[in-house]
Amino acid sequence: MSISIKDKVALVTGANRGIGKAIVESFLNHGAKKVYLAVRNPESTQALEAQYGDRVVTIQADVSASDSIKRLADQTSDVEIVVNNAGILCLASPLDENVEEAFSKEVNVNVFGLLRIAQSFAEILERNKGALVQLNSIVSMKNFVGVSSYSASKAASYSFTQGLREELGEKGVAVLSVHPGPIATDMGTESGIENGAAASIVSEGIVKALAAGEFHLFPDKMAQQMGSAYQSFAENVILADFSV
Repeated sequence: MSISIKDKVALVTGANRGIGKAIVESFLNHGAKKVYLAVRNPESTQALEAQYGDRVVTIQADVSASDSIKRLADQTSDVEIVVNNAGILCLASPLDENVEEAFSKEVNVNVFGLLRIAQSFAEILERNKGALVQLNSIVSMKNFVGVSSYSASKAASYSFTQGLREELGEKGVAVLSVHPGPIATDMGTESGIENGAAASIVSEGIVKALAAGEFHLFPDKMAQQMGSAYQSFAENVILADFSV
């Protein structure tokens, strides 16, 4: 189903920097009526508030805490597009001593965070005929050793995103799974990425993918290479209607 950004009310988690900030800017540039900035530290969005005035509203929220996300939903019942962008990355390989601790932290934010968002906003998005956008990654499809635990957490979030597509789709809610490759953000720098694509490639891609009613978005050059190889599997397995 096609979703236009123009005149919509949106909410972006992790909206203060990187891809999240770029999504806020793209949405507003494409005519969004209002964007809620859901962040752990409300002071971190002062620059966006100064630039966009009352078109943005900052709300303190933490996707790692169920109560926080329930309160967030209570305060944003007019939202039509929810973008779950917030996530964490821990550098851990399968044989590292810290891999269990790293994976546990990432699952709580990257996987359970998605579920908390989906459960808290499902009725709102159904009522408002809206969309849920989940920031996954190309690492959800291929495990990269240096960020192995992160890859595993994103594989789990991508799997849940597929389930949400079916369940929310029946309620008239669009779901978009976004799979960027190397992007020039603070998180990208942490993981050793050099010469990553601009975050605006992701944010502008989201606007276009929502308008086109797509489920997968592979926004940058590396992601598109993987998406091209993945296309047949996606069409014949992920998007296929299998009767159980």
